[in-house]
Amino acid sequence: MSANGYRDYFSVLEVERGADADSIKRAFRKLARQYHPDVNPGDSGAEAKFKEVSEAYEVLSDPDKRRRYEQFGQYWSQAGGGSASSGVDVDFGRYGNFDDFINDLLGRFGGPSPGGAPGGFGFSSGFPGGMPGGGRGAPINLDAEASISLSFADAFRGSERTLAVNDERVQVRIPPGVKHGSRLRLKGKGNLQPGTGRRGDLYLNLQLQEHPVWKLDGDQLRAELPLSLDELALGGEVRVATPDGEASVQVPPGMTLGRSLRLKGKGWPLKDGRGDLLLTPVLKLPEQLSAEERQLLEQLRAARSADPRSGWIQAARL
Repeated sequence: MSANGYRDYFSVLEVERGADADSIKRAFRKLARQYHPDVNPGDSGAEAKFKEVSEAYEVLSDPDKRRRYEQFGQYWSQAGGGSASSGVDVDFGRYGNFDDFINDLLGRFGGPSPGGAPGGFGFSSGFPGGMPGGGRGAPINLDAEASISLSFADAFRGSERTLAVNDERVQVRIPPGVKHGSRLRLKGKGNLQPGTGRRGDLYLNLQLQEHPVWKLDGDQLRAELPLSLDELALGGEVRVATPDGEASVQVPPGMTLGRSLRLKGKGWPLKDGRGDLLLTPVLKLPEQLSAEERQLLEQLRAARSADPRSGWIQAARL
């Protein structure tokens, strides 16, 4: 504060004089967290700064107060009959976590309550029945939840993510072989209860994106294997895709559709190794037959010794 009692609220919030409402709100959230008494226990300077930041936001978040402040400077309150409080008097024990406290201040000072930290994740607090009912000593669930979408490759190989959690950068290691609906627990990264220093855990719900080829079925990895008519009938060695690259597979003669080829140890990562890969043959006919192919198929039809539907027709009779 200057000698004449004037506070430059823009400087207090570390924003430009032309800053918009969203910029002012972000600045207040950042500084309120930085100077909060729970983060700086016993620091009278931080407590005074916290009150000054709150006062600045109270004025600059209100369009009418801001207009009078910008027009009349230190005499803005006399010009409109209003005044800024000299700080905030808060019973911290009635808040379940720091975000509840900040959101209450934002609402009290005229700003809409935000849905979460910019650029981060929207977390649900896990309070039974919604917001805590207040009162010191009431049991409070400080755990939080968030969802992460993973590509099939990231879920198969594992990956690392950096999350913004309550304005904190958190590095998360996702192990190989996680499945859709799996949950990861980050201890001590949940909601903070002001006044106690207690902090819950953060639970990450993992969601796997679908893959055009691979399908996860329990612990087994499945895929369709396109085969030509001659490969199905005559069998032979064919090249196939696996998550680790290409491999050779022996197709037995007379391979029937619906029967799968099993590649042991080539499937989904498990705690004790790898599951199996199941390849289910499907008939893949060419979109256009060449003259030679058509001729050979005509010869095959003429030489066919049995009707493939004879047994089926007989079994279907009622």
